[in-house]
Amino acid sequence: MNKLVGIVLLVVGIILLYFGYQAYDSAASEVSQAVTGETTDEAMWYLIGGAVAVVIGLYGIIKGK
Repeated sequence: MNKLVGIVLLVVGIILLYFGYQAYDSAASEVSQAVTGETTDEAMWYLIGGAVAVVIGLYGIIKGK
């Protein structure tokens, strides 16, 4: 994997984690947590996608050509 692709994935992952945290901390998510005990799907997908992108990006940077 090219190091540039790894850096791009790392940056995208960090941005997704930021948006996921914002969605997790939103009023809609807090209401959902109070009613159902679970976070919103949007927040979870942002957090999962961001974490995966960060891990793949770090792997690309470390193991890149």
